[in-house]
Amino acid sequence: MFDNIHVSLTTPALLFPAISLLLLAYTNRFFSLAALIRNLSADGKPIHTDQIKNLRQRISIIRRMQESGVLSFALCVLCMIFIYVGFNKTGSFIFGCSLLLLLYSLLLSVIEIRISVDALNIHLEEMDK
Repeated sequence: MFDNIHVSLTTPALLFPAISLLLLAYTNRFFSLAALIRNLSADGKPIHTDQIKNLRQRISIIRRMQESGVLSFALCVLCMIFIYVGFNKTGSFIFGCSLLLLLYSLLLSVIEIRISVDALNIHLEEMDK
């Protein structure tokens, strides 16, 4: 299956800036969510149960996004090591795994965005009352 696949050393290296920027974006999402939670708890106002559930779910998803992004980055580095020492088939397989983890991370990002929009809708409903 992997007989025709050839990944050069530069191919996984192209993902380095993309994964780094993605991890930075995920970290920014985490920090803004953490600030939102701290502000909500410091306010002293009652927090809707759906909001708390939503925030917990978003925290969990962001954690999984970050973990899969970091694992994708690590596998990308491992792939380059294998290609460098001459194990091209193994390196190609590891690169494929890295891409799958990156895809998983991106899908989680879309899910988190959808949940974030739901949170804004909950907030708008509360404001409308």
